[in-house]
Amino acid sequence: MPTDPEYVFDDPLPLTGERTAPGIPEENYWFQRHVVAYEWAARRTAGRRVLDAGCGEGYGTQILAATAGEVVGVDLEAGVVERAAARYPSARFEPADLEALPYPDASFDAVVSLQVIEHMRSPVDFCGEAARVLRPGGEFLCATPNRITFSPRGIRNAFHTVEFSPAELRAVLARHFTVTEMLGTFHAGRIRATEIATRSSLPERLIATPVPQWSQRRRAAVARITTRDFRIRGEHLDRSLDLIAVGRR
Repeated sequence: MPTDPEYVFDDPLPLTGERTAPGIPEENYWFQRHVVAYEWAARRTAGRRVLDAGCGEGYGTQILAATAGEVVGVDLEAGVVERAAARYPSARFEPADLEALPYPDASFDAVVSLQVIEHMRSPVDFCGEAARVLRPGGEFLCATPNRITFSPRGIRNAFHTVEFSPAELRAVLARHFTVTEMLGTFHAGRIRATEIATRSSLPERLIATPVPQWSQRRRAAVARITTRDFRIRGEHLDRSLDLIAVGRR
C-alpha cells in the first residue's frame, strides 16, 4: 500500500488525455467505448484464468472478474496498481513490465489487452510475451484504435508509439499467433443517428472543442452515452473506431 498520506484512492486520476476512468463526465464517451470491449472480452473468457495486460484504472479487470475463473490485472505504474487493488478487491493486481511479464510459461488461458498495444516500445515483443504466458489453445484478445479513422494524417496522440490499420494489426499478431478473428467497434443507436443527421464524426467534434468550451447540451449528450451506443462486428473494418483481434496460441 502507498505510504504517502496524501494519496487517496477515491480521488479521480488526473486527466492526461489518454487514460479514461469511471465517474468523469467529460470522459464518458471514451469510457463507454472501452467498457463495451471489456464486456465483449468478459463473455469470451468466462470461466478461464485471465491476465488483463495493461489494466490501468482496474475497472476493466473488475468486468472480467465477474465471469472469469480468476483474473490478474497488471500495469507498469505501481501507484495505479495499488489504487486498482484498493478499489476492486475481487481481482488481483500486480505491477509488471508487459514486455517482460513475471509469470511462467503457459500460466493463463487468456490474455486480454485493450487499448495497450499502441503504447508498447515493441508490439511484436509484447505479443511474444503474451504468447509465452498463454497455455496451448489460449487466446490473446487485443483492442486498439483504428489508425485509418483515428489518425489518418499521422499519429496525433502523444501517448501512442505506433498505430495500426486492420492489416497491420493482423500482421503483428501473426508473428506469434494464429489470428482467428478480426472485429471492429462501431457507433450504433443515437450516436449513429446523430452522425448521419449532422454528417460529422462525434469523436472528431469532441476532440476539436476544448472541454471548457462545451455547451450544456453537449455535456448532457455525452453523459447519456452507454455501451448500447456501440456495436462490435466483423464487417467494414476500415471504417471501425477500434480494432479487436483474436489470436490463438
